[in-house]
Amino acid sequence: MFLFTPFYLLLVCSWVAQSLPLYKRDADFLSVRTRLSRDYSGKGGDPKDKYFHESTFHPHYDGRFADHTLTNEDRRKHLIILMQTYLSTMSDIGAETWIMHGTLLGWWWNRKVMPWDSDVDVQMSESSMEYLASYYNMTVHHYRLPGVEHGRDFLLEINPHYKNPSTDDRLNVIDARWIDTETGLFIDITTLRRNRTAEVEGLEGHMYCKDKHKYLAAQIFPLRPSIFEGAPVKIPYAYAALLEEEYGPQSLTLKTFEGHYFDETRMEWLPTGSVPLRVSS
Repeated sequence: MFLFTPFYLLLVCSWVAQSLPLYKRDADFLSVRTRLSRDYSGKGGDPKDKYFHESTFHPHYDGRFADHTLTNEDRRKHLIILMQTYLSTMSDIGAETWIMHGTLLGWWWNRKVMPWDSDVDVQMSESSMEYLASYYNMTVHHYRLPGVEHGRDFLLEINPHYKNPSTDDRLNVIDARWIDTETGLFIDITTLRRNRTAEVEGLEGHMYCKDKHKYLAAQIFPLRPSIFEGAPVKIPYAYAALLEEEYGPQSLTLKTFEGHYFDETRMEWLPTGSVPLRVSS
């Protein structure tokens, strides 16, 4: 399968390792180690019941696979690859997923990852998370990438605590991750769940994630098809209302943020200190 993008041509050679059963212990460093000789995750200082352990040097890196942060430019390039490979894999295996939060805001502006982002966020249906947990947990997916001699491996890891739907489980609000085993960057995957308590009270269509975000089913479904970083993607139905609710109305109109301004000619977020593109009359 090929993905044509402004940045990358991905030849997808997705192979799936043996699916492992779910246990309520983490996949420790020695079981997944690649190029590193030591573990840079925060496992030693994390509470016992926390499954995912972010790195000691940055919360958006997995310390089992990374020992340093990337430059802003390199990070964005790798986040684009991370997003493209995730979307391609989920499409291939038939898992229903869509972008949310800051990633959806990037889509709103120019269908791209914003320059200051250090992670990407997606949601998934309950049935798709069950499917991944049953058949694809701890599978490795290999992609041949332009300029990367031996390609790159991506790990799909499911948090076994996803079975606990309670928002009181504050240590495990992330249900799964798609992890770049070379850079340690990852995608947080959260499950959109039916609010069964509300249903008992006669309130239909109320939904939530373990991170305490609440939604109406009509805000999410039916999902809309679109493009993000050159790859096919799904977005929630009421995307503008969701973004305004989470970030405020100004998030959809304010053209200066995080040391950048939005150049409508280039349709890009550019550093504030850069010279705007002039168009001859």
